[in-house]
Amino acid sequence: MNLSDNLVQELEQEMQTTRRVLERVPGDRLGWRPHPRARSLGQLALHVAMVPGAVAELGSLASPVQAPQFGEDPVPASAAELVPTLEQSITKAKQIVGAMNDATLTETWELVQGDRQIFAIPRIAFLRSVMLNHWYHHRGQLSVYLRELDVEIPSIYGPSADENPFV
Repeated sequence: MNLSDNLVQELEQEMQTTRRVLERVPGDRLGWRPHPRARSLGQLALHVAMVPGAVAELGSLASPVQAPQFGEDPVPASAAELVPTLEQSITKAKQIVGAMNDATLTETWELVQGDRQIFAIPRIAFLRSVMLNHWYHHRGQLSVYLRELDVEIPSIYGPSADENPFV
């Protein structure tokens, strides 16, 4: 088993959990936000759906890579587009990461902004930190948004107050 196999396996496993969270997003509340500076529910949910593919694509670029310039977060037209977007994102991430060999994953990957180095780390560390950990962080935020809207929270890494897969 090479390093990319581990990342792909984790993407597949976590996609199921993320899908359950995205399926709970109420379509009539996409504009809701917990604070004026926070993303709206729709923006956050779409971000969660898009992260794996977008980050894998960024991580596949030859180093050094110019940091992306972020604008206003996109808003989904409806909640119905969230799961298909996630599926496309995961497919893209699995194809990109699955094609990487151990040498590619362990080489130093550099992100820069102009002439300033933001970081230089092994490519696999970037993918683990941003494609996976960053994704989980935002999925956790999304579960808090759902709780604030009184939406039942699915089991994520064990029982939630609303769902216990062990019973």
